[in-house]
Amino acid sequence: MLTLTDADRKQYENIWVVAEVSSGRIQPVTHELIGKARELADASKSQVWTVVMGSGISQMAESLFAYGSDCVIAVDDARLNGIQDEIEANVLVRLIRKYKPEVVLCAATTKGRALIPRVAVKADCGLTADCTGLSIDPENGDLLQTRPAFGGNIMATIRSPKHRPQMATVRPRVMKAPEPDKSRTGKIIKESILDTDADKMKKIIEIFQSKEAAFNLSDARIIISGGRGVKGPEGFELLKRFASKVGGAVGASRAAVDAGWIGYNHQIGQTGQTVQTTLYIACGISGQIQHLVGMQSSDVIVAIDINPDTPMMQMADIAIVGDLFEVIPEILNEIPKL
Repeated sequence: MLTLTDADRKQYENIWVVAEVSSGRIQPVTHELIGKARELADASKSQVWTVVMGSGISQMAESLFAYGSDCVIAVDDARLNGIQDEIEANVLVRLIRKYKPEVVLCAATTKGRALIPRVAVKADCGLTADCTGLSIDPENGDLLQTRPAFGGNIMATIRSPKHRPQMATVRPRVMKAPEPDKSRTGKIIKESILDTDADKMKKIIEIFQSKEAAFNLSDARIIISGGRGVKGPEGFELLKRFASKVGGAVGASRAAVDAGWIGYNHQIGQTGQTVQTTLYIACGISGQIQHLVGMQSSDVIVAIDINPDTPMMQMADIAIVGDLFEVIPEILNEIPKL
């Protein structure tokens, strides 16, 4: 990997976001990333650029100014229909070499995880995956990238002081999307695909979605989640009744999933789904860091546990000390009265 001199580093500027385009529309995670990029750009006195690649996406570009973009690079080509990570990687690397961004942010989604490692290798730079926090070092302008490490037991802050661009991925629902400001305007740059960009090794024959993948906890506004304290599959039946009463979904910690009490598609945390709900009710979950990073951005957190000293009880907005098998039935009895 080539180490840049201080003079070389000064050629790189601006914070880039790679837009997530799926099913013909820009996904909400793009707005979340632009909001964070706006904070980083303000701290480093630079601009936010968003790269949108796809087929028929030209009309979408202007909408990104409202979320904080100053410039949008639009690459609209029929060859980019569907999942075309090889072509997109070639295009993105070429654009990076042409415009020299200091930071590139991408969603840690299935699509993003296929794309951005290719880009990091081709662009000869580092990549920090699944970041839960991003900031700018005021001393030297480096991107400080925070993520869980060692199985989620510690939080590590990573920097790339000698290489550009600095790359990071962020899961959906980790950052909060800003309120759109429709009065904002910006510049649109239209770029094309070169014949050399379209070289690829694979052909996608079919795309399908499994039933498990279709279960998306991130769409739920209320989540009732269980951990070891639920004690077994029967305990999750109680949580399902609770969720049904309040119009919510059922989540779980890794410990409960590993025990076989509920399916993996319910798992929340570093190795499961990331959620940002209006109300998150944690039942019998101690709150190890690998779980907390998956739900800590929820608006209101309620914890029910017999142990008042767990990390989850300490971080909760409302902590109920008690046996969940006694507390939840009492709550269910009161709901019809509300």
